[in-house]
Amino acid sequence: MTDKIREQESIPVSKVQRAAKFIRTGAKVGGNYVKHYAKRVVNPQLSKDELHTSNATDIYDSLSELKGSALKVAQMMAMDKNMLPRAYQDKFTMAQYSAPPLSFPLVVKTFRQYFGAGPESLFDTFTPSAVNAASIGQVHKATKGDKAYAVKIQYPGVASSVSSDLKLVRPFALRLLNMNERELDHYMEEVEERLLEETDYKLEVRRSKEISQACSHILNLTFPTYYEDLSSPRIITMDWMDGLHLREWLQTQPKQEERNAIGQALWDFYHYQVHVLKQVHADPHPGNFIIQNEGKLAVIDFGCVKVIPEDFYTGYFSLIKRDLLIREDELNQIFYDLEFVSDKDTEEEKKYFKGVFKEMISLLGKPFHVDSFDFADDSYFQQIFQLGDRISNEKMFRKSKQARGSRHGLYINRTYFGLYNLLNQLQAEIETTKPDWLK
Repeated sequence: MTDKIREQESIPVSKVQRAAKFIRTGAKVGGNYVKHYAKRVVNPQLSKDELHTSNATDIYDSLSELKGSALKVAQMMAMDKNMLPRAYQDKFTMAQYSAPPLSFPLVVKTFRQYFGAGPESLFDTFTPSAVNAASIGQVHKATKGDKAYAVKIQYPGVASSVSSDLKLVRPFALRLLNMNERELDHYMEEVEERLLEETDYKLEVRRSKEISQACSHILNLTFPTYYEDLSSPRIITMDWMDGLHLREWLQTQPKQEERNAIGQALWDFYHYQVHVLKQVHADPHPGNFIIQNEGKLAVIDFGCVKVIPEDFYTGYFSLIKRDLLIREDELNQIFYDLEFVSDKDTEEEKKYFKGVFKEMISLLGKPFHVDSFDFADDSYFQQIFQLGDRISNEKMFRKSKQARGSRHGLYINRTYFGLYNLLNQLQAEIETTKPDWLK
């Protein structure tokens, strides 16, 4: 077993320990750049592929040891396929499935802290090794009588280090995302708020029960039962859901009808949350879903939930209508309310940014404009990536002196792009149900 997959015996918890780890990683990344530019002297045509691979490996290894918010940000960035070079996408995607787990003595310590006893006293069996490890916590399988449970344990120090970790990850994010500081700071407050909620396991259990009950009528969708007497602020116990993650299930070469059925369940799940509940499971990455033998989609993690403010919902989705029949003065007000433009802008900037965001939202809304949509259409995703590349390189956008877009849009955009990406992986054709007012 290599060091990279060996269980960790400890985790840096204090701000000083975590900051020191970031500094050492920053020095490694700096060294990689020095090596790259030295090689460029000899070979001016040298691409940045090797540099990206070295940096992605060093940053991921460091973040996976620290776990918590910094690793979660890496996972979020990997979900957006045009945000990072492929080396980073490939490496950071591992945060969705396979971060190095913590050793069993640390798991026992957490149990004793909250239950006054180890897991072996609460369950008949409990796997000493994690069956899955991600950014915020790891999962063990347990049994009691004839019941099997998934027990999620949060890593030590994750909740208390959210704010300080985000400050430490900021320089990496600025460099990797090609954002200006105003944009990053504008969104980091929203990221911090969601991450603090994600470390509150009591809140997660409450939301999990609420949303799963509200969505229980949706065809081909299933949820685990949650057990509050076996849960705590840092431990969640739920039913063990047998099945395969999306990547594994696709390797079994399912029929097109099966792909469509799973895709439809996903679409219907998100449709109901966004347009009826006005709160949404805002972390649609493959690690949060299990596909079961009977062709049902199990939703196994509600850590990240975004509550959608009514005024944001109304303005945002009014822009997705196919025929934008809104009076100019009303349209201008929506752009102001959604923070796409402001009084600080010149008339030229207002015109430019209105055009840009109408184009972006129109493209995002394309599946809503038809009765069914084929997410196997890679050309649609190429249009999205090309638009993102074009806009990020345009002079007007790069020189903007302020952040663009309401912070509430960060997780809504992320949710839809994450959903679309999952449907693209499924190569599914979907009946794009929509609210009556959007038809």
